[in-house]
Amino acid sequence: MERDSSGGGDSSRKEQREGQQCNGNSDGSAFAPSDLQSNDDDPGLRRKIRSKYRDLINSMQQNREDLLNPSNNRLTEVLEEANNLFKDVRQTREAALDAQLLVVASDLGKEKASQMLADGTAFDTAMFTERLLSFMGINRLEDDDDDDDEQKGGANKGYLPADAWHRLASRAECCFRTAPSFHFMRGSFHAEPPPPKQKVVRQSRAPTKETTRAMPTQMKKMVESHQEATEKEVERILGCLRGYHQQDPLTPISYYEFVIDPTSFSRTVENIFHTSFLIRDGWAKMFLDDDKLPCIAPVEDDEDKGQGSSSCKQCIVSISPKMWKDLIDALDIKNPLIRAPDTQTE
Repeated sequence: MERDSSGGGDSSRKEQREGQQCNGNSDGSAFAPSDLQSNDDDPGLRRKIRSKYRDLINSMQQNREDLLNPSNNRLTEVLEEANNLFKDVRQTREAALDAQLLVVASDLGKEKASQMLADGTAFDTAMFTERLLSFMGINRLEDDDDDDDEQKGGANKGYLPADAWHRLASRAECCFRTAPSFHFMRGSFHAEPPPPKQKVVRQSRAPTKETTRAMPTQMKKMVESHQEATEKEVERILGCLRGYHQQDPLTPISYYEFVIDPTSFSRTVENIFHTSFLIRDGWAKMFLDDDKLPCIAPVEDDEDKGQGSSSCKQCIVSISPKMWKDLIDALDIKNPLIRAPDTQTE
């Protein structure tokens, strides 16, 4: 008795679940997962959807010229059909076909839009003429022997009505509201070129005190002090050169050993700069020794500074930190021959 009652309860619950599923499907408010899966796995439905996509793509490619016509709305209809097909897309192959269709449609739409922009600036004379004739009272579709048109003053046998131009003028009047300009055909005066204007030569003003004044006093003092410092340094270097030459007149003084300061690259550049004034003004001379190295020596008082001026040669001396170090190592320079001034410390 207990097994029978339990078996009867199980069968009643099973019937109740089946009834709920049937009620849900019949109302249309819910779908069973089995129905959705069956539609997704239906090969016939999938094949039909892919076939429709291919037909739409082929139709767009074959009717490309017709779809590019501005008055043709077939491209919009194709996109609407594609939207309806996309509702049933479940597989990857169908989505790929949908993407391919959108690519073709977008290319056509872009080309159609560019043609519409290009055609919008053109003027169709034939269409304008037809519309102008229709506005002025000529209808080519009507019969030429229409009696009603003759009674109303319409066109007969292709002639314009009597009020055709007045009708056109009244319509175009609103587009031209500017008053006509008044002018003489030959002018009221003789057309003679105006006389050329003579240029007035203005005398230059005499320079005032402000324009002729010299540089400011402070700047002048700075320039003078700089020149004095340079002259003093040149005289000091000349004294060093004469002192070394008097110690050993027979031994030539190497130019590089004289100007190079092994402890300071900036002092080396300054020594080269100041020594150049000695060469320029004739207080010192340069020559090559037996090893073809430049040497420097002071010019004696009994020597003529102006001699050999015709054969004087000038050159630009440049030095870099690397060259400075290489010369120090090659010539084994330990101490500078030109000592730094007492006021300058490094």
